[in-house]
Amino acid sequence: MPSPSNASPKTTPPTIRADLAETEAKRAKRRRARQWALGVGLSLVTILLAVFVWRWVLADLPTIPGKDALWSVNRPPGVRFLDRNGEVLAQRGFRHGAPVALSDLPPYVPKAMLAAEDRRFYWHIGVDPIGLARAVSVDLLARRARQGASTLTQQVARETLLTPETSLKRKVQEAILALALERRLSKSAILTLYLNRTYFGSGAYGVEAAAQTYFAKPARLLSLSEAALLASLPKAPSRLDPTNDMARALRRSHLVLDRMRKEGWITDAALRAALASPPILADEPQESGDLGYALDVAETEARRVAPVGINDLVVVTSLDPKLQSLGTKALRDGVAQAKRRGATTGALIALATDGGVVAMVGGLDHKTSPFNRTLQARRQPGSAFKPFVYATALEQGLSPSDVRPDAPFRQGDYAPENADGVYHGNVSLTEALSHSINTVAVRLTDEVGPQRVAQLAYRFGVKGLPVSPGLPIALGAYETTLADLAGGYQVFQRGGLKIDPWIVAEVRDSKGATLWRRSAAPALRVYAPDLDAAMVGMMRKVIADPGGTGHRARLDRPAAGKTGTSQNSRDAWFIGFTADYLCGVWIGDDQNRPMPGEQGGDTPAEIWKDFMQGAHKGLPVRGFEAVGQGDPRLDFYRKLQAAFEDPAEILGPEPANPAQ
Repeated sequence: MPSPSNASPKTTPPTIRADLAETEAKRAKRRRARQWALGVGLSLVTILLAVFVWRWVLADLPTIPGKDALWSVNRPPGVRFLDRNGEVLAQRGFRHGAPVALSDLPPYVPKAMLAAEDRRFYWHIGVDPIGLARAVSVDLLARRARQGASTLTQQVARETLLTPETSLKRKVQEAILALALERRLSKSAILTLYLNRTYFGSGAYGVEAAAQTYFAKPARLLSLSEAALLASLPKAPSRLDPTNDMARALRRSHLVLDRMRKEGWITDAALRAALASPPILADEPQESGDLGYALDVAETEARRVAPVGINDLVVVTSLDPKLQSLGTKALRDGVAQAKRRGATTGALIALATDGGVVAMVGGLDHKTSPFNRTLQARRQPGSAFKPFVYATALEQGLSPSDVRPDAPFRQGDYAPENADGVYHGNVSLTEALSHSINTVAVRLTDEVGPQRVAQLAYRFGVKGLPVSPGLPIALGAYETTLADLAGGYQVFQRGGLKIDPWIVAEVRDSKGATLWRRSAAPALRVYAPDLDAAMVGMMRKVIADPGGTGHRARLDRPAAGKTGTSQNSRDAWFIGFTADYLCGVWIGDDQNRPMPGEQGGDTPAEIWKDFMQGAHKGLPVRGFEAVGQGDPRLDFYRKLQAAFEDPAEILGPEPANPAQ
């Protein structure tokens, strides 16, 4: 038997080898088929995932507008009001400060923002991998979202282009937009946008608005401690609001200062000084009833003239804050004194000689009653309408010294009486106006025609009168507004020249570009200067004469005006002027209840005097100079007078380059 070592090797028969090769080939084919199918499947999944990502993230991804548009896109609307001297008067809605450049700020202001929000701002490309990794690790350890990783660029993208929702989709969009912003804008431009667009709480958007809101100063004057406090706010504007929790806001600001020191952006001495001088908040600005009525009118007018689509406005007004405060106090004090007679509210309007409203008080408290009684309340002016009667009489050829009987008058069923029931016989027109004698005013109206009186008042700017009034127009029986009546009186103050009262001088956008500006059109002559001088002389007697109905309004300078009391003392008025200001006052009751014993020469005259004394403090005494003597427009005026025989006639333009 042969030994195993000498046995021949075992071999696979050829048929078996062929079968194995065929089997291996089939397996390889199946593997390739599976790989191909897997590849196709993965490709399809990738395509589907791409389509999903596109539809989920990119399909509604906002496009980045031009650099200039980024300043205003998605900004909450707000209106900033300036007074007649260009100083900030008030803010409504959200506050948007004037744009500030990095070069306008102390270097520590933007550095404080970077310390609080994004210390690696100048090193990343819009998304910070280091910050992202840190945030993810913190979130994983906490098993919930505790730390964000938004760079300053991402915050700009969120503030300007995205909605405030919190979701993964928005975070992805935020990152994509941040990368795009970094490619389009410089780091300085992005940081400038952040400083001017981010929300600091209390309605303030941008560092300028925040500085004004919290410290009542421009951003360029912020101290280091103030800058650190502001930098702490965007993280949680409500929770860190220093007006609610100053201690918490200060702790956050100290962290900002510490980071600034670690980055080498401030010295140890600067840090110690900032910690030793904590910021002090300014008094919280409030829009009281002092300004509410005037701002309502100014905002409505500004919105009307501004282009559609521009929400954030800067409105330059004619208002004078000192006079506004004077008017509010005088009216409130006066109505409080007249409360015992039934007065419950009132209104005051004051005009500069250019027609600009320097003060408008439409009631005692705008918050409780925004109804503006200077513009919206139509009331009977009573004897405050009489100057238009006498102005018509002078225009028809009478003179102040002409005499008319103060005696009982009757025409049909109409038989007016004097307020005191006393008749004085023959009196001059000047005396009749000074003592507010009813019978003479009615006789003059009957003499010249009530329609002519209405036409003159309409020409002066008093609206809402009937085209064909009756004799009661002489005693102010038809309703008008305080603003219209004051505007009509200003024709007397201006020597016969009419200019409509106005309150908005200019409207700008948030970057300071002018959107609308009031045109300085020449005043319209509606009354002859010589007749106007005579009327002013007569109206001065109302105040200057001891027996004049307006003697309580006497000032230390020439003044003219007229009292007014409607039937049953439901309305009491005083409207008067000096060479510098015109002021109109009304007191009454919104329910039209009588005020027994109250007259225009009582409380309204005293309110007027209180206001005018304060308004003229420090001003030189000026008399009423004749305005418009030798005016070449008198021929035009005479034609205009004839045209107004039909009060529906449209005013035409004045001649070119008229002398005023």
